[in-house]
Amino acid sequence: MTEFNNRIAAQRDILFAVNGAGWGEELYGLSRGALDRWVQSNQLDRSSRLVSLLLEVAGKLFFLANKSQEQVTSEYRLRSSEVSVLTEEIRRELKQQA
Repeated sequence: MTEFNNRIAAQRDILFAVNGAGWGEELYGLSRGALDRWVQSNQLDRSSRLVSLLLEVAGKLFFLANKSQEQVTSEYRLRSSEVSVLTEEIRRELKQQA
C-alpha cells in the first residue's frame, strides 16, 4: 500500500505544482489524453521542456502503477527516485516560465 500512496502523492505534487502556475485550463491528470488536452487548451508547444518533462514523468509513474503489486525491486526504487528528480525539474521549469 505504501508504494500506491507514494505514487499517488507524487502525481498530486506534480499536478499541484503545474496548476499553481495559473494556466487557462488546469492539468487534471498525467495520462496521455489529459496531457494532450492540457497542451492544446493552453496552446503550448509540444516540444517544450515542460511538456517533455511531464511526458517523461507520466511514463515513469505508469511503470510504477504497473509494478505496485509486485515486490519492490531495485528498478522500482530507481524509477521512484527518478520521479522525485523529475518533479523538482518540473518545479524549476515552471519558475523559469513565471
